[in-house]
Formats: sequence, C-alpha cells, structure tokens
Amino acid sequence: MLKTQRRRYTAEFKARLALEVVKGERTLNEIASEHGIHPGLLLQWKQRLIEELPSIFADKRCQDEQRQQVHEAQLYQQIGQLKFELDWLKKKAGLLERRERLGR
Repeated sequence: MLKTQRRRYTAEFKARLALEVVKGERTLNEIASEHGIHPGLLLQWKQRLIEELPSIFADKRCQDEQRQQVHEAQLYQQIGQLKFELDWLKKKAGLLERRERLGR
C-alpha cells in the first residue's frame, strides 16, 4: 500500500493566500484550485489570520505584562512544590531522629 505524504506549507505561503482570501478579489474556490489546496484549509488559514491579526498591533507593554504574569505564576507554582517537598523532608527527618533516639 502506498502512503501519501502530507504537504507542508510555509508560513509565508499560508499568510499570502489567507490575505488573498480576505481581500476578496477572487473567490475562495478560484484561489484553492489554482494552488491545489482544499477550500476548507484556506478558510482555516483565513480564520487564524483574522484571530491573530490584533496581536500584531498589541501594545508591547501588554505583551510584556502577560509574559511577566505567566512567569510569576510558574515561580509561585515552583515555590509551592518546593515548600511541599521541604515539609515532607522535615517530617521524614523527624521520624528518623525519633527512631534513632528510641533505638539507643
């Protein structure tokens, strides 16, 4: 049995075709048939372009704040994990000390 390999498209190619679909100078089917692409795939690229377009013009400070919040959340999670492990180790160390005292 012969397997067909998926075609991979560059980001530039996807952006160019999605922008062409958004412009509306030609129909979706015309663009799809010219490039041998399923119209549904072009619709997906168009939708992604429309959804992600505002982030291009987003204020850099907002992006930096979001990255900072994500970083802080990761750090707080790590602190919580380390605190839990430290408490567990303290508990185990206390049990070992009691055993040593009782064993003597």
